[in-house]
Amino acid sequence: MLEVTMAEPVGVYRISIRFSNGESGVVDLGEALWGPVFQPLKDPEKFKRFKVSEVFHTICWDNGADLAPEYLYAKMVEQRASAGARVS
Repeated sequence: MLEVTMAEPVGVYRISIRFSNGESGVVDLGEALWGPVFQPLKDPEKFKRFKVSEVFHTICWDNGADLAPEYLYAKMVEQRASAGARVS
């Protein structure tokens, strides 16, 4: 089971993140903030107040919003590949 083991904000809607499989990187969640529960997190100050839940093993916010570790991992890998393709 994939879990988030560390996360910290590194910019507007960007999180440096590490997973239980040893992989780490940065994920940009700007495009993921849609829907009623995520709307308040468009405020950068509110966004960066997430924590890693010891119960759910992913990032979560005080308003009840969270994102599955698998989603975060997939976004990180997708964004890394996309950045690599632009550099080539």
